[in-house]
Amino acid sequence: MNMRILITLVVLLSLAASSLDAQIVKKAQVGFRFLENPVAADVVARGATGVVAARNAGGLFWNPALIGWTSSTADISLNRTQGIADINYNAAAATLRLGDIGVVGISFLSMDYGDFYGTRRSTNAQGYEETGVFSPTAMAVGLAWAQKVSDRFSYGVQVKYAYQDLGSAWVAPTGGTLGDPSLTLSQIDYAKGDFAIDVGAFYDFLYNGIRFGATLQNISRELKYESQEFPMPFAVSFGLTVEPLQFFMDGEGAKELLLCFESRHPRDFSEKVKVGAEYSFQDVVIFRAGYQGNYDERGLTAGLGFRYVLEGVPLRADYAYEKFGVFGAVHHFSIGFSY
Repeated sequence: MNMRILITLVVLLSLAASSLDAQIVKKAQVGFRFLENPVAADVVARGATGVVAARNAGGLFWNPALIGWTSSTADISLNRTQGIADINYNAAAATLRLGDIGVVGISFLSMDYGDFYGTRRSTNAQGYEETGVFSPTAMAVGLAWAQKVSDRFSYGVQVKYAYQDLGSAWVAPTGGTLGDPSLTLSQIDYAKGDFAIDVGAFYDFLYNGIRFGATLQNISRELKYESQEFPMPFAVSFGLTVEPLQFFMDGEGAKELLLCFESRHPRDFSEKVKVGAEYSFQDVVIFRAGYQGNYDERGLTAGLGFRYVLEGVPLRADYAYEKFGVFGAVHHFSIGFSY
C-alpha cells in the first residue's frame, strides 16, 4: 500500500511539473474578480497553495473543510495586502469549535481601490468635463461550517455574500450626438451583490504527511451588467502535501519540511499549477517559497513566519513577497492567535 501511495505521488509531481509553463488560454467570462485575490501571507509565501495546508481560520479563503482541523477552541486571523497601483485589501477570519457538532467560521474581505476621477464627454474645448471623484468598493462576508468526521476526513461548506460597486456612468438613451438638442442623459449605478457557495473536502492518508484536498469555490448565479451576463469566478482546485523527510528518518525533525502541490481549474482560463515548500526551524521560524505557473504576471513567492506562545496563547505572524511581473511586487502581512 505504501508503494502505491509513493507511485501516485511521483505521477502527480510529474504532471504538475509538466503544466507549469502551459499556454494561457481565455475560455469564458467571469466577474467579481476580487474574490480570487489570495489571502493569508503563510499561504501566499508557499506559492498560494492553501487547499490542504491552510489549517487555521485563514483556511476559510481556500477550503472550508480545513477549519474542521483547528485544534483550539477559537482561532482568529487578520490579513493585509499591499497590492499594485495602490490597490490594497484587508481580510479577517475567525473560527469557533462547537464540541462534536463541528466548527463554525466567519470571513470578511474588503477591497480598497483608491480614488478615481470621473469624466464624461462634452462639447467644450477639452471634449470632456469632470463628474467628480468616486471610489469603487467591493466586499464579501461568509459564514462557514465544517466537521471532522474521523482522524482522516473532514468536509465543509461556506455561504458568502459578495457586493461590488463600480460607481455610476452617464448614458444617452435618446439623441444622436452631443450637439443634438434632443439628447438626454441619465445616470446608471453599477452596484450589484449576490450569494455564492464554497464546498470542500480534506483527506489525510496518515502516511508521511501525504494529505489531499479538493474545493469548489464561488458557485453562484449569473449576474448582469447591461447586456453581458457572467457568474462569479467559479473554480475547482485540488491540492496535495507531503513531508518528504519522513521517507528517510523518524521523529519530529522529519516533519520540518513540507512540500505542497496544487492545481486550479478556473472557469475563465486554462489550468493553473502551483508548487511550494516550507521549512520549520524548531517550530519558531518558518521559511517559505513557491511558484505559481500559467499566470500572466504572478510567479515566484517567498516569505517568513514566526511562532510564539505568550502565557499559553499561541501567536503567529507571517510575511509574503509575491513577484508581480512588470507591476513590481505585492506584499502580504498576517497575524493570528488561537485560544
